Formats: sequence, C-alpha cells, structure tokens
Amino acid sequence: MSYILNIETATRNCSVAISKDGETLVCLEMAEQGYSHAEKLHVFIEESLAQAQLVYKDLDAIAVSQGPGSYTGLRIGVSAAKGLAFALDIPLIAVDTLEVLALQAKVSDGVIVPVIDARRMEVYSAIFDSNVQKIREIQAEIITEDSFSAFDQNVYFVGDCLEKCKTVLTKQNFIFLDDVIFPSAKEMAKISDEKYKKNDTVDVAYFEPYYLKDFMVTAKK
Repeated sequence: MSYILNIETATRNCSVAISKDGETLVCLEMAEQGYSHAEKLHVFIEESLAQAQLVYKDLDAIAVSQGPGSYTGLRIGVSAAKGLAFALDIPLIAVDTLEVLALQAKVSDGVIVPVIDARRMEVYSAIFDSNVQKIREIQAEIITEDSFSAFDQNVYFVGDCLEKCKTVLTKQNFIFLDDVIFPSAKEMAKISDEKYKKNDTVDVAYFEPYYLKDFMVTAKK
C-alpha cells in the first residue's frame, strides 16, 4: 500500500491530490487569473492530508509535475516537493505535465494534442495516441495553419490556449475539448504509482523542472 502526495503547479491551476495505490482519494485545486500558488499550495497540502485522515509520516513518496509550463508555477511546486521529500526522507517522482493534461481527454480514436500557453502564438505541446502513449516528444512551437496537418484522423486539442489555436487550426478533423483546460493533480495518481513501483524516481538534490525555454525577464513599460 502506498500513499503519494501529488503536486501540479505548471499552469494557473494550483492542484494537490492524495492518492492510494494509484487511486485519487482527495484533490484540492484552484485556478485563478493571477498565480496564487505561493499562498495556496501549502494550505492545500495540509487540508488534503486532513481530509484523507493522514499525516506527513504516512506518505510514501512525493510526486510533482515537472513541466513544461509557467516558470513561477513550476519553481514553487518543485521547491515544495523537494523540501518535503528531503524532510520526510522519501522518494521524489517527476511526472510529465503534458501527459497529465492528455489523460483528461478520454477519447477512443485519433490523437491527443495537449497545449500549454507559451506567449503569443507559441505553445508547449506533445502528441499522444488515444491510449495516451506519447508518439511525439515535447516541443515549444509556433502554431500556424499547417501545424498538425499531417494527421487525417481526429486530432483532439486540450489545454489553456485553445482560443488562440482555433484562430489558425481550422481543419474539419481538429476537435477542441474546451472543458479540458488545466493539468490536474487528480490525474497524476496512476502515473506516480506506476513510477513508485518501478523505483522511477529523481534525485532530490539535483532535480530541476523542465522549463523547455530559458526564462526571460522583461522590463516594465
């Protein structure tokens, strides 16, 4: 029996879940226009443990969404996960953010394209089959009318930037699942449990989020 604390902060959604043997017991999350991760994350962790009737020493591992995504969100989530894993002396598990997002699609055909906003017409994306097996690795790419045009089957898009994608991705086989916006910790349970069983963990001291692009600081206008 394994209890895992799952943390997802790669987007505006601050999300925490407690899972037992790959099943989500409790999930607390909030997506606000501004990033409130610094204020909400540790509160959600405490509340989720209380709702699951657990304490920190009951946890067997910490799982964290590794990116790509928001630099600030990832930094906050990974810092919290590393601190807890180190303090509790338990394994740290890294989970692919886009896989977590793709898992919410629940389709039986075609391919799934999770997209996370990366400013202007650029997105972070990957491609999965209908069984959520990755068939193209993560990229930071600029969306044009030719993007994903090689696919004749249904292409299902999920993520937080569908509105801007709709302006250029107009093929009839492109389907936008508007109700799937953010990755959620509740979808991490199965992945983190499988990784825990295989001892697929990361080094707490050296693990860094998968930013994909260098963080850029811009001056205020």
